This record gives sequence, C-alpha cells and structure tokens, in this order.
Amino acid sequence: MGPMKTHLLPLLLALSTTLAVAADRPYDESADAKAQIAVALRDAAAAKEPVLLIFGANWCEDCRALDHALKSGKNAELMGKFKVVKVDVGHFDHNVDVSTAYGNATRKGIPSAVIVSPQNKILFMTRAGELADARSMSEDGVYQFFTKAQAESSQVQ
Repeated sequence: MGPMKTHLLPLLLALSTTLAVAADRPYDESADAKAQIAVALRDAAAAKEPVLLIFGANWCEDCRALDHALKSGKNAELMGKFKVVKVDVGHFDHNVDVSTAYGNATRKGIPSAVIVSPQNKILFMTRAGELADARSMSEDGVYQFFTKAQAESSQVQ
C-alpha cells in the first residue's frame, strides 16, 4: 500500500464513523425549536393537520429507538398525518421553556409527545412517561400508542 493510501484509510474510517453517529442523532441540538414549531403550526393550519411535538435527546436510547420506530412501515405512514417537530431537551437543560409551555412535557421523562391543534391548543400529551421505555416497545406497540393518541386528540378538537 502506498503512502497516500495509508493516509486515506484512517480518514475514511473517521468519516464513516462520523456519518454513522450523525445518522443516529435524530435531535438537532442547534435547532431553534420555537421557530420550527411556528413553521409547523402554519403548515398544519394550511393542511388541517395536528402538530406532533416529540421531546427527546440524542443521548437517550429510548428517544433514538422511538425515532427509528417512527420511520418505518405503518408508523411512518401514521406520522404523515401530523406535522412533526423533534425538540431537543439536552440533559433537561435545553428548550426548558418550550417543554414548560406544553404542559411540562418532559416532567415524567423522555421521549415524550404532545399533540397540538394548528391553533396551538394541547390536544394530547404523555403525562406518565408512557414512551420512556420506547426501546422495549414493538413497532406495533408504538403504532397502537400513536393511533390511540391521535384518536384522543381528534375528540378534543
């Protein structure tokens, strides 16, 4: 192997590791959650769809598991019925004001979920840490949870 190839190998390994880690980081720690929510509310009003806020953090295994479960199969299809905003909470020290504004959504752990109307009225929220063990939930269990949450939220509207 020539000198150029021996220098490229560590670089390629570092790059592939960085990309793999980035793919497993569903919460944008630098995002402006309030601005994202404002856009989602505007889009929700136009589409006549509710907004689903998912509070979590990249260090949280259950948050990553839930995010993964929501991206496939019937769960992904169900998520298409919402304008979804993922809100990073850091180590419960980031976007605290956003969590508080939505009924202290992270009080019983993360991930947590809040469904709001396009008018920003809370229609449903996790209150007892129902998603805090998401890594143990099957994809069907996640689907049933959000189907029930959607049904409850549509009754409130």
